[in-house]
Amino acid sequence: MSIEKVRKYFKTKGIEERIQEFEISSATVTLAAKALQCEEKRIAKTLSFHIGEKVILIVTAGDAKIDNAKYKAQFGMKAKMLSFDEVEALIGHAVGGVCPFAVNENVGVYLDISLRRFDTVFPACGSSNSAIELSLWELEEYSGFIEWIDVCKIPCCM
Repeated sequence: MSIEKVRKYFKTKGIEERIQEFEISSATVTLAAKALQCEEKRIAKTLSFHIGEKVILIVTAGDAKIDNAKYKAQFGMKAKMLSFDEVEALIGHAVGGVCPFAVNENVGVYLDISLRRFDTVFPACGSSNSAIELSLWELEEYSGFIEWIDVCKIPCCM
């Protein structure tokens, strides 16, 4: 089970007890915000993409959307998300629980600057009913990210 991989990983960091599990689903930004009783924009959603033969994850704020022009400028190609059927096999977590922790080898992780508006954010922890609150420094540390990027548009009135 994917959450157990994340729990085991976080145990090596001494923060496994901070994982929150819910009786209700947190599989979407809206559901996660409801479960956590926070604003949707503070949910750190993790999106999965093909970059040629490689796969990457981009962690964005819950209210951000991929901007195709920015994405193409960053990666040199059009954004192509993994299909529902590809996600678990290629990333290591199923749709609804995808997170940047304890992922398969050779999966690159990027953090979008849309997250920088917040002191803490809430990424999933490998299941459709889990999350953890992390500072941006902790998100950087525990995700093993490659770099901060700017590939999203966010609503004008934050």
